[in-house]
Amino acid sequence: MITSIAHTTIYVLNQDNALDFYKNKLGFEVGDDMKVEGDFRWLTVHPKSTPQLQLVLAEPKEGPMFSKESAEKIRSLIEEGAFGAGVFETDDCQKTYQELEAKGVEFIQPPTEQLYGIEAMALDNSGNWFSLVERVNKLNKS
Repeated sequence: MITSIAHTTIYVLNQDNALDFYKNKLGFEVGDDMKVEGDFRWLTVHPKSTPQLQLVLAEPKEGPMFSKESAEKIRSLIEEGAFGAGVFETDDCQKTYQELEAKGVEFIQPPTEQLYGIEAMALDNSGNWFSLVERVNKLNKS
């Protein structure tokens, strides 16, 4: 029986640059950062409040998971902004938006009211989009 999700992967163009973004712009903490085999680097980060869910910052490279052609296609799709990095919750979307914007985070949507809360959308420094969501109980559950 599966009991939880421990890791999810965000494909990035450069792990050092991604680490800088997630750590210094978003305030995430480093989970693991180690060389595993050859030039494979296992790099994870997580929000301070949820260390049980690790985000793996992985560069698509030729190897067991990808052919050279597949890795190149994924890198191209990252650059086009075709991938999402997830939805990150916040208790105050407007305040978080202002804090991150002041740190240079690029937003593609300012805080906007949605049925599920207030949402802003941004890009990481690889081109992955992510949402910031402040949950507001507005959904009609009837």
